[in-house]
Amino acid sequence: MEIRCPVALDPTGRDIHAEAAALRASGAATQVELPGGVVAWSINDYANVRKVLTDPNVTKSARNHWPKFINGEIPPDWEMISWIAMDNMVTAYGKDHLRLRRLVGKAFTPRRTEAIRPRIVELTEGLVSALESAAPGEVVDLRARFAYPLPALLVADLIGMSENARAKTAKVIDMMVDTTVTPEQAQSVLRDWRGAMEELVAEKRANPGEDITSDLIAARDEDGSRLSEAELTDTIFAILGAGSETTINFFDNAITALLSHPEQLELLRSGRASWDDVIDETLRVESPLAHLPLRYAVEDIELDGVTIPQGEPILVNYSAVGRDPAVHGESSCAFDLARADKEHLSFGFGPHYCLGAGVARLVATIGLSTLFERFPELSLAVDATELQPLPTFIMNGHRALPVRLTAAVPAVSAAG
Repeated sequence: MEIRCPVALDPTGRDIHAEAAALRASGAATQVELPGGVVAWSINDYANVRKVLTDPNVTKSARNHWPKFINGEIPPDWEMISWIAMDNMVTAYGKDHLRLRRLVGKAFTPRRTEAIRPRIVELTEGLVSALESAAPGEVVDLRARFAYPLPALLVADLIGMSENARAKTAKVIDMMVDTTVTPEQAQSVLRDWRGAMEELVAEKRANPGEDITSDLIAARDEDGSRLSEAELTDTIFAILGAGSETTINFFDNAITALLSHPEQLELLRSGRASWDDVIDETLRVESPLAHLPLRYAVEDIELDGVTIPQGEPILVNYSAVGRDPAVHGESSCAFDLARADKEHLSFGFGPHYCLGAGVARLVATIGLSTLFERFPELSLAVDATELQPLPTFIMNGHRALPVRLTAAVPAVSAAG
């Protein structure tokens, strides 16, 4: 096998799609360098990502299967420490993963998902109504005033977190996905999110409510075991982070794609495309999650002639998967609502498939349809190429989404 130097991932995320295409062209599995000089394997095409996501010899548990972490070679102030130090459903392996997934899954049944529809409508209406106060032609940051607060407020509601606690924790999550942080900031992020979750759990023990945190505190799985304290706090944080950050960037990307492709927006408005088409095509071509850390090889893994040795870390390159020309042809990079095959893996695949996918689809449909109905002449205030990417190779989104809001169409009341 040809020996190549690892490719250093750009921590600023300046052009994740060009980077993803270059990695995919270099092979199914390519060594990359992460902050702090840590080397991992990036998996870059659809077929092999799908294989890795279902391979029982691939784990997300650093404490069980990453020798460098187990032996103390990964320092506690490593820039990406928060991604591997968690003890929850996301990082569990084998029976522990099944136990935790059963407990958390009870919060995301179709019945419970549908039950939160009124709250999604209420939050959406509140944010859209607030946007109506903008003066005609005023430039508004739609990321800050719509894409960000809608999923963040909803997930905070689901776990029973107060607005004050949510706002404080949001800053921690933003720092966690920022791959330009210093080691000192990384330590602070880990300390702060654990402290915030411990405070939430203590408050819910004293005052339980109708929320996921209260349910998990009280829950027992079939054999009578409880979540450990670490599993409890870390699981709540995983729900908060996964449920908000990815959906924030989805809204950002979907709005940007529709406004920068008027012919596609017309397909939607004419009824020739649906909001489901918008959701899946956005997730395919602009996966909100770019490069997800980390998985580990339990045993040696063979991918198209490349051997990933036992114990080495793995990144799934979601930004490369949806644009794989082997699946979507020469037009794989184009946003096309009429595309017959919108296959993507942005919700994951296999045992770690996103439990909140149903909630994410519901909030996406309600949020986007309400926004575009209320502001039919919504437009970008700058060319899409001028939007500044987030400083990360983990997430795919923009620092801000400046738009101009035209006169709003009045909301239709429930009676009318």
